[in-house]
Amino acid sequence: MQPIKTVGVVGAGSMGQGIAQACAMAGYTILLGDINSDILQRAIQNISKNFDQAIAKGKSTEEKKADALSKIKLCSPENLKADLIIEAVVEKLELKQKIFSDLEKINEAETILATNTSSLSVSKIGNDLKRPERFLGLHFFNPAQLMKLVEVIAGEKTNEKLMPEMVNFIRSLEKTPVVVKDSPGFIVNRVARHYYLESLKLLEENVADIGTIDALTKSAGFKLGPFELMDLIGNDVNLEVSRQMYEAFGNVKRFKPSAIQEEKVAAGKLGKKTGKGYYDYEKK
Repeated sequence: MQPIKTVGVVGAGSMGQGIAQACAMAGYTILLGDINSDILQRAIQNISKNFDQAIAKGKSTEEKKADALSKIKLCSPENLKADLIIEAVVEKLELKQKIFSDLEKINEAETILATNTSSLSVSKIGNDLKRPERFLGLHFFNPAQLMKLVEVIAGEKTNEKLMPEMVNFIRSLEKTPVVVKDSPGFIVNRVARHYYLESLKLLEENVADIGTIDALTKSAGFKLGPFELMDLIGNDVNLEVSRQMYEAFGNVKRFKPSAIQEEKVAAGKLGKKTGKGYYDYEKK
C-alpha cells in the first residue's frame, strides 16, 4: 500500500466541498474536479466562507484557512489523477459507474477509488471495474468538514487489506470511522430514514406543523429538526435516497417516500441551496 498524499474529489457540490475541505485541513493535497467550472469557483468561495465562520467562532485561524486553500487545486474530472479519489455526485448508479470506469483508465493501478454513496450498493457501483479490489465506500455526512462520523464500506471484491488503511485515513482527518456491511442505507441512513418519513407523516396527518415538529425534536436533543435537516441535505437528495431505500427493501411501506417530498422537488424547492424548501431562506 502506497502512502496517500494526494486526494481527488469528484463533484464540487456541498458534499464534495466539505470532503475537500476536511482533507485539505488534514494536510493532503486536493484535486477538486467537476464538469462545471462555475460550480468549482463557487466551491472555493463556499469553503472560504466556511473558514470565515469557524474563525469568527474562534475555531480556526487565518493561517489555517490560507494553508488549506493553498492545497486545493481545481481541475476537470478527465484530468483527475491522485492516490485516493472520492466520488461525491448525485445518487445515480449509471453515472457513478461511468465516472469510476473513466477514472480507472487514467489512474495508476495503485490508486484507491471510493464512493460517497449514501444508499446505493457499493458492490454494484464497482461491479464492472477492472480493479474492484481497490474500490470501496467512504460515506461522509453533511457538512463533511464538521461531521465526525464516516462509514467505511467494503464491496464484495474489496481487498480486505484496504479496509484498515482507509480506517487510518479517516482517523487522519480527525474523524470517527465505522466499518459497516454493504447493505441498503448502511447504518445511519437506514435508521435516519424514519426520522424524516415519520415526521412527514405527522405533517400529512396534520398532527403538527413544520415548526412545531422541528422544535419538539430539537427539545429532545437533536441538533436539527427533520425539516431543517432535509433542507440542509437537499430535498432532491433526500427524496432520491428515500426512493433507493424503498426499492432496495422491496417496496415495503415503512420506506415509502412521502408525496410532500415529491411535491417540493417538483416545485424546485430543494432547501438552502435554492433558497426555499420547507423554510424560506431568502427572507433570512
